[in-house]
Amino acid sequence: MADKSITKTELVASIASATGQSQSAVSGVLDSLFATVSEAVAKGSKVSIPGWISFEQVETSARTGRNPQTGEEIKIPAGKRVKVTAGSKLKAAVK
Repeated sequence: MADKSITKTELVASIASATGQSQSAVSGVLDSLFATVSEAVAKGSKVSIPGWISFEQVETSARTGRNPQTGEEIKIPAGKRVKVTAGSKLKAAVK
């Protein structure tokens, strides 16, 4: 399994090369995309790019956990988290 991850800089360079756009323009678009997704999910909206990926906010209930170092039980409060789901095209690309 590959342990190489791609950085934002590498992603920007790759997209700029493929599209012929400047790296600063591509970086601006990516920053805007991430900001828009963050704002929408924070407001409770689901953001979906059909076939590729979707983001949504989900509620977690309060539960009891355990400190792995001491074994002591701890209370984990209810909260919110982001659920990210891969779409069919992304899943097919991984196979």
